[in-house]
This record gives sequence, structure tokens and C-alpha cells, in this order.
Amino acid sequence: MEHKIRELVREADGSRGELIPLLQKVQSEFGYISQEAVEAIAEEMSLSESRIYGVATFYSEFRLQQPGKHMVKVCMGTSCYLRGGKALMEKTVQTLGIRPGETTPDGKFSLERVACVGCCARSPVVVVDDEVHAKVSSSKLDRIVKTMGGE
Repeated sequence: MEHKIRELVREADGSRGELIPLLQKVQSEFGYISQEAVEAIAEEMSLSESRIYGVATFYSEFRLQQPGKHMVKVCMGTSCYLRGGKALMEKTVQTLGIRPGETTPDGKFSLERVACVGCCARSPVVVVDDEVHAKVSSSKLDRIVKTMGGE
């Protein structure tokens, strides 16, 4: 892993303006930005680890923890919210036993709250592993989670 991270860093031109694109590449490659990645980037770019963490935690797109096997995204855009998105998020939190931004202890699921999926006519929407599930009810959510290997 460290070798690949250092390779990605060397591909960048080393300027501080390359930090965000580099973090995006690391996350794309590994699914998250590990402590090991932060250390390698800091060393290769002559930046402090706190500077890198400052950037990575400022932007919500970056993950500092390994994501679960299945990514569950609950849309909380206006249409989804008005058509039951809030209750659907509460049900998802209850079903998985985690809050948005967390991963289940067994590593099966990660949960994210997203602003809009772009499927407003099909709301409320849940996206699991890039598959859009439309007009999701509480019972449909249970079936989706069960299909993905949940309790």
C-alpha cells in the first residue's frame, strides 16, 4: 500500500495545489485515506500531517476510515425528505445500528447521508453499492439490507 501511495504522490507535481487531487486519487485507489497514506503524503510533499488532516476533514467527500463492504446512501434532498427520507434515515440507523459516517463493527455496511441523488421523481431513494432503490419503504429497506447480508 505504501509503495502505491508514494507512487501516486510522485505522479503529482509536488505543489500544495495538488493535495486535494492527490487525496482524491488515494481515496479512489484504496476507498479511504489511511494514516499510512497521510504519513507518506506528508513526507513526500514536506507538509505536516495536521495540514493534510485539516484538508481531508474540511471536505465531506473524504473518508478517513475504511468503508464497509456495502455503502448505503440515504438521500435527504428536498423531495426525498418530504416523502419520508427523514423516517427512512432513522430506520436505516436503527436497522444497521450506526449513524451516518460510520461503519458497522463487522465491516459489512457504511452509512452516508447524501444531499441529492437526482432521482426526485422516484423518492425516497436509497443507493446501495451504486444501485438506486426507488420509493423505498421501511419494509423495502429491510429486504434490501437482508439481501446485502445484513441481519
